[in-house]
Formats: sequence, C-alpha cells, structure tokens
Amino acid sequence: MSSDHHTPTKDPPDRPSSSSINHKQLLPSQPQAQQPLSRYESQKRRDWNTFIQYLKSQNPPLMMSQFDYTHVLSFLRYLDQFGKTKVHHQACVFFGQPDPPGPCTCPLKQAWGSLDALIGRLRAAYEEHGGGSPDTNPFANGSIRVHLREVRESQAKARGIPYRKKKRRKIKNDGVVARKDVANSSTHNQSST
Repeated sequence: MSSDHHTPTKDPPDRPSSSSINHKQLLPSQPQAQQPLSRYESQKRRDWNTFIQYLKSQNPPLMMSQFDYTHVLSFLRYLDQFGKTKVHHQACVFFGQPDPPGPCTCPLKQAWGSLDALIGRLRAAYEEHGGGSPDTNPFANGSIRVHLREVRESQAKARGIPYRKKKRRKIKNDGVVARKDVANSSTHNQSST
C-alpha cells in the first residue's frame, strides 16, 4: 500500500538513480559547503547585522563607510532601552545596595560585560567586512574604551558591587609560578572584612 504513494524510479538496478548520484557526488566534495557557525561567529554576524540596520535607520541613513565612533557610542546608548540590568540613580534609596529589598523606578540598562563583549565582536566583524586597518576601526577608538570604563564604574557603584580585575598569574620560563603580590592581597583582605 505504501508503494501507491511512492513513485519508484525507472532506473535499472545496476545503475543508481540520478538523485542518488547527486548525493554521492556532493558528499566527498563538501568542503565547499559552509560548516555551521560557532556560537561566537553566529552572534558576531547577528550583532553586525543589528548595527548595520541601526545605521540604515538613522536620518539620513548611513553607509558603512560613513560612520565613526560617535555613531558607535549612540548605538550603545540606543541598546540601553533593551537592557535587563537595574542601574540605580544616585538619588535612589537603593543606590549602592547589591540586593535591594524592594522595587524602584530606576532604569534597566545593558550590563557592562554585555557591552564589552559586543564591542569586541563588532570590532572583529568590522575588520572582516573590509573596514580597514585596526588603527582606523571605530569600535577600537579610545572614546569607546572610555565609555565602557565609565559604564563599568557607574554600574559597580550603583549596584554596590565593586569591579575587580581578575589577576593573572605570571609564569616563569621554567614553568614555576612567580610570586604573587601577597602584601597587596593580604591588606586588601583585611580592609574588606
């Protein structure tokens, strides 16, 4: 009964059907076919498309060759409306409290870490899309770094969570771990208790 719904091919048994030939011929030569993108690559592509769409939505619309770091800064501020991180104003009673006991009307913004990662992906995407040398990359402009630092510091103060850069261990050439700055870490531990 299933043969009523399936149309068999008329090829002789010693000669495979044309559809099976195509599949067999494509399989060995598939290095030309694109591999699925990694999570990072797909996110980078999505971020780049979002940024390009943002440029097109400007009045007047901007082309890739026309934007500079000021447009990147306005894009970062635009993204704040979609943020999920509560950032308290200095006048808020919960300013500086990591776990506020109640709700407030302070805005939700993009978290610093999300913006930092976004800029890293957009910097790479810009160079991949023929944007020019890393020296002229608007995503690598010093003003962007200053903005990210200000966002990081203001969010840390507003949430009462100080940002501490992770310390990297220095490794000597023979593989022995170099000394850590014990004096600084012990005084830091004493002052935080």
